Amino acid sequence: MVDVRLDGDRMVFEVEGWDKILALKSRLEIPLGHIKSARADDDAAKGWWHGVRLGGANLPGVITAGTFYRKGRLVFFDTHKPENTIVVDLEHEHYDQLVLQVRDPQAAVRSITEAISNRA
Repeated sequence: MVDVRLDGDRMVFEVEGWDKILALKSRLEIPLGHIKSARADDDAAKGWWHGVRLGGANLPGVITAGTFYRKGRLVFFDTHKPENTIVVDLEHEHYDQLVLQVRDPQAAVRSITEAISNRA
């Protein structure tokens, strides 16, 4: 699971618990100007094929965590439950997309969307 919070002009995505080890990452800090959009999307975490795993863990139906190469893009995953998944589209970053499990998808999307809207 990932905790999402605003810290100045950046969104901080803090990977929690054992997922830090499985995803091989504990924290992502993304400048608001590099976030294109965010949406709740349980389909993004469903299925068994998420791309070529470059590091992390992938046990279909249990956990997808780490860096994956999919359709010419680098995607960071940390998700167990598709119904709690958000997708964050990025530009000018190492990752093109983040697929993350959060406690409250609607609240996380609202927080990200408001932060990038207020930046403009």
